[in-house]
Amino acid sequence: MVEYIIMAIIAYLLGSINFSVIISKKMAGFDVREKGSGNAGSTNMLRSIGKRAAALTLVCDILKGVVAIIISIIIGNIVKDTNKELLLQIAGVAVVIGHTFPIFFQFKGGKGVATSLGILLMSNWKIGLICLVFALILIALTRMVSLGSCVAAILFPVLTLFINDSYTVLTSGKTGVSYLIYSIILAAIILYNHRSNIQRLLNGTENKLSFKK
Repeated sequence: MVEYIIMAIIAYLLGSINFSVIISKKMAGFDVREKGSGNAGSTNMLRSIGKRAAALTLVCDILKGVVAIIISIIIGNIVKDTNKELLLQIAGVAVVIGHTFPIFFQFKGGKGVATSLGILLMSNWKIGLICLVFALILIALTRMVSLGSCVAAILFPVLTLFINDSYTVLTSGKTGVSYLIYSIILAAIILYNHRSNIQRLLNGTENKLSFKK
C-alpha cells in the first residue's frame, strides 16, 4: 500500500512542474496563463510566444509522462509482491492530475494532452502511436488541436478493448478490466479539461491553429 501512495505523490509532484509557465517567463518575461486562452499548454505557447517555446514545452510535457511511468516500473521492480500494473496506472493518472492542478502554480495548469501522450506511449506504444497518428491527421485536416486531442482521448479506451499486446507492464499475461478503467479515467480527465473547447466545437466557434509566429 505504501508504494502506491509514494508513487501517487511522486507522479503528482512531477506533473505539477509546469514547463509552459517556467519557459514563458524565461523566454518572454510573462506567465503564458495571462495571455491568449489562459491555458498553460503547448498550443497557447505557440499562439502567445512562438514555435520554439511551444516545441520545448511539448517535449518537456511529454517527458513528464514518460518519466512518471519509468519511475513506476522501477518501484515495481524494487518492491516485491506489488501490483505493477496498478503502480503504472496510478503514476499515469496522478501525473496528469498534477499537470492539470499543479500545486506549485496555484492549481492552474494545462489540459494534459502532451503528458498523456507520454503516458500512452510508455503504457502501450502501439495504442499510443495509433492515437497520435489519428490526432495528427485530424489536426492537419481541421487545424483544431482540441478536436484531435478529444477524439484521441476517446479512441484510447476503444483501442484498449481490441489490442491485447504491446503493454509495457502486463502482470497476468493478458489485459483485464484494469487497463480499460485506466484508459477511461485518463480520457475523462482530457475531455473534462476540454469542456470549453467541446462547447465551442459544437457551436462552430473553436479557434484554429496558426503557424504564423
